[in-house]
Amino acid sequence: MEATTERVAAAGERRRTSSISLGKIGGRALLWIFLLVTAILIAFPVVVTFLSSLMSNLEITKGGKFFPSTLHFENYKEAWVQANFARFTWNSIFLSTTSTIGTLIVASMAAYVVDRMKFPGKSIYVAIQASTMFISIGAVVIRPQFELMVKLHMHTNLWGVALIQIAGHAYIFFILLSFLQGISRELDEAARIDGCSNGGIFWRIILPLMRPGLGVGALFTFCGAWNEYLRPLVFTMTNPKLQTLTVGLSYLRYGASAAVQTHYMLAGACLSILPLLVAYMIANKSFMQMTAGSLKG
Repeated sequence: MEATTERVAAAGERRRTSSISLGKIGGRALLWIFLLVTAILIAFPVVVTFLSSLMSNLEITKGGKFFPSTLHFENYKEAWVQANFARFTWNSIFLSTTSTIGTLIVASMAAYVVDRMKFPGKSIYVAIQASTMFISIGAVVIRPQFELMVKLHMHTNLWGVALIQIAGHAYIFFILLSFLQGISRELDEAARIDGCSNGGIFWRIILPLMRPGLGVGALFTFCGAWNEYLRPLVFTMTNPKLQTLTVGLSYLRYGASAAVQTHYMLAGACLSILPLLVAYMIANKSFMQMTAGSLKG
């Protein structure tokens, strides 16, 4: 009787284990299907843009084709020449790099002070930083920002745009703050016992440990500055030579015959994506390290 009971219990346990395994497999399969569909939806516009950039303008206008009948690589050459890509790309690199370096320095210092020190109005400062992320006023602030840069004599160069970019990345502050909170305070105390000042602790100990967070912040800041359109447009109206790539792409819209040059615009868009891909590949390791750290913590 006892042997029969044990066999029945073992069989029930196997069925429960089998059902749990099937449930896990089914859940994982649904997750992979969801990720695959999402990846296709994200990649599809990029693939269509690239393939269309190799078509003739007439072929794009007619539509109905996914693959080009003839590969027109000359579209990229014409886009590069007509939009003065070399100059505009350099301007975009300057703006994005300057904004990224400045943002990381300011945001990392602010995060260090907020996390490691006590001072009056600390919660108010954090609340103000958070409010800038949830309140979007868009183009409303362009005029006061421009007037401020006029008073600072920075309205005719890209330094003014970079300064505004540096002051407007509150989410980078919170990314670095959350990463900094995972660094043990015992390191600070040990360094302070050895006679290290707050500045020395930040530059010699905290900042090197924040490299994964800085990499993620650099990626977001660089991409945001690279894609910025309205401020570079406003600040460079009096000096078109300082226009960035996002603004310069508009020169590809119409040709000498006043016809819309869709093929050149698409080729220019593909060229403008390349620096962002390079930035992602550089920061990808840091992004993965930060993600892994968040999963462990």
